[in-house]
Amino acid sequence: MADTVRPAGMSDLDAMTRIVAEAYTKYIDRIGKAPGPMLDDYSAHIRNHTAWVIECDGTVAGLIVLLPKDDHLLLDNVAVDPARHGRGIGRALMRFAEKEASRRGYSELRLYTHVTMTENLAMYPAVGWQETGRGEQAGYQRVFFRKPV
Repeated sequence: MADTVRPAGMSDLDAMTRIVAEAYTKYIDRIGKAPGPMLDDYSAHIRNHTAWVIECDGTVAGLIVLLPKDDHLLLDNVAVDPARHGRGIGRALMRFAEKEASRRGYSELRLYTHVTMTENLAMYPAVGWQETGRGEQAGYQRVFFRKPV
């Protein structure tokens, strides 16, 4: 099980980049190009205090990026080291996002995923997320979700 969620630091950048690459590479063929999270500047997320990592057994096992918006907190990315799937790490990161949104006074979390990421389309509703729409954004076919907190 996951140990600690903490703000990401520059010393985490290599692990974060590796985890994102390993978590999202499988989607390149489905989408026809690199998924958005593979193009993000994680050093900027670290500098802007919008990224957190989760450590398990002393090593970075996953990450989450949360972006503040006017009326919600956007869960921009959650990625878990594929070698550690099935251990509750993703769920722990999602719980952290809910607590962080509530702590900041938001009543809602939002996220989006690519329409071809069928695993996510099944998982998010199963853990309380509501689909709010579909459409193109930033050159990707996305499915949008919200969750009250």
